[in-house]
Amino acid sequence: MSSPSTSSKPRVLFVDQSGRLGGAELYLLDVARAYRDTSRVVLFEDGPFAGALRDAQIPTTVLESAAAVRNVRKQDGLRALLRALPGLFQTVARLARLARDYDLLFANTQKALLVAGLAGWWTGRPVIWNLHDLLTDDHFTRLNRWAAIWGANAFATHVIANSEASRQAFEAAGGRVPTSVVYNGIDPSPFEAVSSSAVAALRAELGVEDVPLIGLFGRLAEWKGQHVLIEALSSLPTAHALLVGDALFDGDQAYARSLHQRVAELGLADRVHFLGFRADVPTLMTACDVIVHTSVAPEPFGRVIVEGMLAARPVVATKAGGALEIITDGRTGCLVPPSDPAALANTLSSLLHTPDATELGRAGRARARRVFSPEAMQSGIDAVLSRVISNNGQP
Repeated sequence: MSSPSTSSKPRVLFVDQSGRLGGAELYLLDVARAYRDTSRVVLFEDGPFAGALRDAQIPTTVLESAAAVRNVRKQDGLRALLRALPGLFQTVARLARLARDYDLLFANTQKALLVAGLAGWWTGRPVIWNLHDLLTDDHFTRLNRWAAIWGANAFATHVIANSEASRQAFEAAGGRVPTSVVYNGIDPSPFEAVSSSAVAALRAELGVEDVPLIGLFGRLAEWKGQHVLIEALSSLPTAHALLVGDALFDGDQAYARSLHQRVAELGLADRVHFLGFRADVPTLMTACDVIVHTSVAPEPFGRVIVEGMLAARPVVATKAGGALEIITDGRTGCLVPPSDPAALANTLSSLLHTPDATELGRAGRARARRVFSPEAMQSGIDAVLSRVISNNGQP
């Protein structure tokens, strides 16, 4: 068995179950870059995320887990969890063999926590859980909340929460592990590199050269609230909307179909543009006049909110969860009540018809660069890793 590293750069075994590129995975891609000389990322399925990690020259191992493990969702009950147990223990054993060569395990998701926690217990390695979720009724069944809290209390040495809202929800649900808040850090350079000619070309390509343009970015899912923007758009007769994102999971497909149906019912087919997954998000955001975030349930953080601010566009976000920590209402963006198309339409109408919106976008960009920078995030994570290793894994 290898002994823990005494060098300044810790050996970290990052663990994430997903092969998809979601917000948590984009976060881990940024974090793992700083440790790629000494560390490794383990995934439980192959996919675009594994490709992105390899493109970034981050050592990556895919431990293909059983379908019963991969398919467990936040909303599943006891039967699904029991079906996953045999495959879970097989994956734990394979991960434990890798963990012996590292100083600690860094679980990036709830499912990864249970596997990494057991592997850490098996090998005597400390486990850090990066909490990207609000452990509330809005997002989890009671059983899955219990499983997350039990896993954290049983196995985690430290929890890194992505917002104060996430930390408070964790503690309210029964979390007893020492917790630090480290905000996501997002690289501003892709937004700074967008040229006016690229924006003009993109607008021409989409056929929206001379119209007010509203952007909504994120997975098509009911709790993300794309339907709220569609309803609001019916009160904004000249505005167009870009919906950027796909329905990633089985339960999201029906919602995506309902969005298309509602757009047709409202006669908005020529003003709502479903773009699916896109790799040119910085250019798309810069091409918009306003960026909206419409989640009907509180977000644990809100990566797209910060991205919209980095694009120097005024951002309108739902007044709940992590958004309250990102935006100062009326100064660095705007906040509206959740599930309120009328309030959203009123705010959008004001922003689309006032020159003050430009200043709001600039103020938002300044805050995003200062508070949500990769440097600030890395400093926070470095501090937690150093503390955990220096304490030999003890809380």
